[in-house]
Amino acid sequence: MGYLYYGNLPDPIEFPDRLLAHLKVVIATKLRRHESFTMSWRNAAGDEGGRSTVWIEPSIPLRFVFGSAEPEPLHAPTLSELANRASSTAGLTVDLDAVIPFDADAASASSPSAMA
Repeated sequence: MGYLYYGNLPDPIEFPDRLLAHLKVVIATKLRRHESFTMSWRNAAGDEGGRSTVWIEPSIPLRFVFGSAEPEPLHAPTLSELANRASSTAGLTVDLDAVIPFDADAASASSPSAMA
């Protein structure tokens, strides 16, 4: 699991590493363009409230912390889908349980046998 530290919130927001890697790319791209947006998700069982929303804008500090030292391979269709959601009037709604597929081409290109 990874963590997104948002502004001055006392506790980080927990996301699966694979999802957080994709969110990092989408969020960084939007912020680089000075585009603000909302990001929402359903809270995990046992967390306060049923869902949460944060306002993402360049002036609010963010820090991404990943549980794994190895970078997650990115899935281009998922990046496109998340970017489209972030650009919508509803904002970026994140499904914490979403399964992000692995791109077969990226996986084979990064395998040890492909690098030999």
